[in-house]
Amino acid sequence: MERTLTNFIHALRSSDVRISTAETLDAFNAVELVGYEDRGALKRSLALVLPKTADEKETFDLCFDQFFRFTDIRGDRDQGEADGPANDSSDDSEGGQEGQGGAGGENPPTPGAANAKGKRKSKRKGKTAAGADPEDADEAEEDLGPGRMSEPSSTLGKLLMNDSKVELSVATAEAGEAVGVRDIQVFTQKGLYTRKIMEQMSLADLNREISDLRDSRKVPQRRLGQNLRQRREWLREQVRDYVERQFLLHADADGRRLREELLRKVKLSNVEQRNFRLIQDVVFKMAKRLAALHSRRKKVFKRGQLNVPRTLRHNMSYDGAIFDLRWKSVKIDRPKVFAICDVSGSVANYARFMLMFLYSLEEVMPKVRSFAFSSDLAEVTDLFERNKIEDAIAKTLRDYAGGSTDYGQAFVDFKKHCLDDVDNRTTIIILGDARNNYGDPRTDILKEMYDRCKRLIWLNPEPRNSWYVGDAEMRKYTAYSHQVEECNSLMHLERIVGNLLKTVQ
Repeated sequence: MERTLTNFIHALRSSDVRISTAETLDAFNAVELVGYEDRGALKRSLALVLPKTADEKETFDLCFDQFFRFTDIRGDRDQGEADGPANDSSDDSEGGQEGQGGAGGENPPTPGAANAKGKRKSKRKGKTAAGADPEDADEAEEDLGPGRMSEPSSTLGKLLMNDSKVELSVATAEAGEAVGVRDIQVFTQKGLYTRKIMEQMSLADLNREISDLRDSRKVPQRRLGQNLRQRREWLREQVRDYVERQFLLHADADGRRLREELLRKVKLSNVEQRNFRLIQDVVFKMAKRLAALHSRRKKVFKRGQLNVPRTLRHNMSYDGAIFDLRWKSVKIDRPKVFAICDVSGSVANYARFMLMFLYSLEEVMPKVRSFAFSSDLAEVTDLFERNKIEDAIAKTLRDYAGGSTDYGQAFVDFKKHCLDDVDNRTTIIILGDARNNYGDPRTDILKEMYDRCKRLIWLNPEPRNSWYVGDAEMRKYTAYSHQVEECNSLMHLERIVGNLLKTVQ
């Protein structure tokens, strides 16, 4: 049972539910008290000690329902006993304490059902599927009718003929654990793990027994062979369903993390519309991580260094015992960040995700004033204050992305409207490819901005070897920038914003 709970906690962690060692121990203590028999009590108990936030609780509910698929088998067992030994068949889809999605589904085929399908022909030719009897090809099954059957000799054959789905579920789960089904990564591995689990359950012995029974001259043995073939195919379907549930439980989160890692490195201009939602989630996660990191730093910084003279003076009344600590404090002026974004077609996606990143850091990022331009520049700060981030970005791109790019005109507009607001506490971030369509670059205004602000950072989404080609004015603009960086992926953006947080706090 410890392994079952450990696997469940592993599945939760794979789904981005943060679980510490202490919480894991609390979960073990909770399970020791409530056990696995009452599914509702188990879920409520684990929900008290494992998830913490509302999102984690929602993820916990989904993961629990997939992992622990309990079904009350007592009613079916009682009904089977009332009907007699011949019909003793449990209808549970999983073992009561087995978990991990179980392997059950429909009931195994009964002897009568097997005989009813006795005239069905096998259409498999040549090489058969992995794990199947290689001799079961191009052969019509003889209708032997109902009657007495011999007893199976193979372990898996006995398990199938017992009609116990509980035992089959447990055996499937144990085989899945033995072959490492939790390591499944992609959906195309479903057939591979199905074959591995069947082999682990001694499919080879069952195939040999079916082959021997088919060649027997005794009708009860041939009748058993036909029934085992039916049940073997039923078991293969159940194992395939089990593997699919394990993929959804374990590999789906891993696959999502793999896609997120790839999206962190891909050029933002190559991101397709269908991936916008996922990449937005990546941006919010990165921003949340940076916010948590710099919130701790800010808290420690605010506390400052110990002021020994003041501490001793304030504790004189306690006969020298240190009860009241005093800290050296320095008043920090709140810095300002101005984000100037080229939203023309060539760099619109970069602007989209940089603005999303900056406004997702409102807990630790100082007040951001944002500006958008393709030719004329306009402040869009109010849009972000009145709307959700996604809606504000969509409206910004819709309203200001048209027109021919003109950095000179954008700088003129910036000087007219807000250059007087720039001081030695201001950090200016300019995002753009510096391609000015051979117009006047107005480096004189950029120099004024450079002289007034604390830091001017230029982020160019193009590769460095393209900065000085064609109508690009990057060589002139670099001279009046404190920092110039290539920034065309979320990985670059995270690093640059992380460094920015260190300087503005």
